Amino acid sequence: MITLTAFRWVPPFAQGQVRDLRVRWALEEAGIAYRERLIGTKDQASPEYRALQPFGQVPAIEEGELKLFESGAIVLEIAERSTALMPSDAQGRARARAWTLAALNTLEPPIMQLAALDVFHADQPWAAPARPTAQQAVCKRLDELAAWLGERDYLEDRYTAGDLMMASVLRILHNTTLVADRPTLQAYRDRCEARPAFGKALAAQLRPFAEYEASRASSQRAAG
Repeated sequence: MITLTAFRWVPPFAQGQVRDLRVRWALEEAGIAYRERLIGTKDQASPEYRALQPFGQVPAIEEGELKLFESGAIVLEIAERSTALMPSDAQGRARARAWTLAALNTLEPPIMQLAALDVFHADQPWAAPARPTAQQAVCKRLDELAAWLGERDYLEDRYTAGDLMMASVLRILHNTTLVADRPTLQAYRDRCEARPAFGKALAAQLRPFAEYEASRASSQRAAG
């Protein structure tokens, strides 16, 4: 069985955004059972974990001799095992891989730059002047994506791993109106998030966070 490494807790702003969600979503779409290994900050720095994930991040998976890190690589590995995420024809498979990489390489970098300005650097004097340029870069990519989608339900003629990854990237903008300002993209993201597999994946990621917070609150009450 696949063992997925994820965080036992993250701050509220990151809950529902940690990248193991992408892997959980893919596993749910593919109908592949998995177990989770929850880690904390000390675990990230351990030699044991660095042997699995050289950068100490999540997610990572283990399955027998297979050890894999990076959400995109893991999602593609899962997709190759399931026609729910990867078409059976060669061209369809190639297109699904292309859209997965487009989400990670073309959309996510400018979106993450904007998110970093809003979340991590908002109190820095240089952040406000930098934001318009960062937002412009994001809007350019969003407009191009909306133009491609047009009247399509998905990026190609059916849902694939590319849609899973693209919707995941668009979710990073949840604290802005940039997706909602583009009805085509809002409808697309909503359509992807309405899939039962997404709901199961999100609940699975949030559950340990809620359990950790409940346990910490209980300990504080007992100590007080």
